[in-house]
Amino acid sequence: MIAVRDNRDRTAFAALFDHFAPRLKGFIIRSGASAPQAEEIVQDVMLTIWRKAAMFDPHRAQVSAWIYQIARNRQIDIARKENRPVPEELREEPGAEPDASQILGLEQEAGQLRQALAKLKPEQREIIEQAYLGELTHQEISTRTGLPLGTIKSRIRLGLDRLRHELKDLKQ
Repeated sequence: MIAVRDNRDRTAFAALFDHFAPRLKGFIIRSGASAPQAEEIVQDVMLTIWRKAAMFDPHRAQVSAWIYQIARNRQIDIARKENRPVPEELREEPGAEPDASQILGLEQEAGQLRQALAKLKPEQREIIEQAYLGELTHQEISTRTGLPLGTIKSRIRLGLDRLRHELKDLKQ
């Protein structure tokens, strides 16, 4: 791994691939993935290892722990992506103007959203506003705030859960 990290050594990467790819595939299949899906994940993980080799620090983790953590994170990403609801298409007739009751309803919902946002912890509210109103990526927020990426993601998740709870009556 050090040769891959420091010298971009393709031979060393090939040896790393040969050693870890079958082990990762077995690990991923035991976690419940199909064989084709496991192969895709392994390819993606190994590509990530090549691209992010400079991030490997032998003082923080063993090579195997670092690689398996990348694989685990990739599996979690895929599971989340598969469970995400697909947004519905917005169907609006061209040239259709909203009537006064629609405008009033939207204003009331916006007011409720502002009230719900005000109830969030300041650190959650600020990050949610940056992510959704400022349209910043999680990485951009992490860079701006100096907070770890995991903290950013946790605050967004917790804040959105709280907003869902506060706004649950809007759906009815």
